[in-house]
Amino acid sequence: MTAAFQLPAELTIYSVGATRDALLDWLTQQDPKSGDRVEIDAAHVDDIDGAGIQLLGALTKTLSERGVLWQVNDASTHLMEICGVMGSRHWLDRTVAMEVTV
Repeated sequence: MTAAFQLPAELTIYSVGATRDALLDWLTQQDPKSGDRVEIDAAHVDDIDGAGIQLLGALTKTLSERGVLWQVNDASTHLMEICGVMGSRHWLDRTVAMEVTV
């Protein structure tokens, strides 16, 4: 696997389509197989809404169905707070790559 995919600062309804397209392109280039791990860099996320959370949920579902693990590196404080409120804080375990479900 190559470098982690870097999430943008804004992960909202206004930008999530472009982020989704970039993420899918990146995943195609990575071509992860069952048991592989992909890394997502979330250090710069400072604006996220329901559409951004939905994108992360879709990523979780898609990778989980393929048996691919994913790990969030350096989640921003804002992302950690929002995921905590949404009950999705388990997505942000920064020490262990783990398969998660929505």
